[in-house]
Amino acid sequence: MAIKALNETGRTGYRIQKVTVRRRTKATSVKPPLPLGEGWGEGDQQTPSQTNWQETTNDDTLAEELPIALTYNNQTHAIMMVTPTDLEDFALGFTLTEGIIQHPKELYDLNITDHGDQGIELNLHIHGARQAALKQQHRNMAGPTGCGLCGKASLDQVMRPLPKVTPRPQPSADAIQTALNQLKQYQPLQQMTGAIHAAAWCDEQGKIQLVREDVGRHNALDKLIGGLHSQGVNTDAGFLLLSSRASFELIAKAAQCDLGALVTVSGASSMAVQQAKHYGVRLTGFARNGRQVAYC
Repeated sequence: MAIKALNETGRTGYRIQKVTVRRRTKATSVKPPLPLGEGWGEGDQQTPSQTNWQETTNDDTLAEELPIALTYNNQTHAIMMVTPTDLEDFALGFTLTEGIIQHPKELYDLNITDHGDQGIELNLHIHGARQAALKQQHRNMAGPTGCGLCGKASLDQVMRPLPKVTPRPQPSADAIQTALNQLKQYQPLQQMTGAIHAAAWCDEQGKIQLVREDVGRHNALDKLIGGLHSQGVNTDAGFLLLSSRASFELIAKAAQCDLGALVTVSGASSMAVQQAKHYGVRLTGFARNGRQVAYC
């Protein structure tokens, strides 16, 4: 895949955006007790402490998100709200997880055009047969950050058939804990903003191999899957780790790309568990320090 970046506004990756905020913190002060008999009436109760809110003015860093248009063979297919990092990986990952192409070799080249604050266009040139199939879907998707299904034209497209994954063992509790302990050091944008999800690929021992970040959990997973393919990371054994809840869309993306084990730091939806069992995805949720829930 050839990549040509047309940075019309001179953007160089992630832009740090600062804003002045009023930060509120709670402070509790202890009131000295009154001497016995002084100021006390029948039924009075002494208040040992009172809570005050303190306000300070500080600079804060915001998570950047922009409209990203995905255009296939000069036809716009989707507009997503995305953190503008690792866009080459996002383009490839989204195209794979949506089933638009079946193999990375079917994506021939990618042009990136930056329109400044209006957004960024990713123009992908794909195999003609895949483009013809895409037109049959009649899908025009405008996708908010947190949604992986917005704009589907029919229920059949939401519940599209997916391949069952290659059987894999449940990740061990120790491997999951090892990965959790490492994750924070791979999240620079999250540490700056507090508003960014991470998707990581971990080996069988829990050592993190690759991480991608985005304000949307689905986007982070798309970026990761694109990165795994572009960097040739072996995914025969290991598991996905996401700093989010487990939703149906994440299961669908994992199954589409034969990634058979998913771990999330929060819980799972009913459909996520149902579909994970159906497609053979090993699913673990509530992965926190010292506890985990294995759903299937």
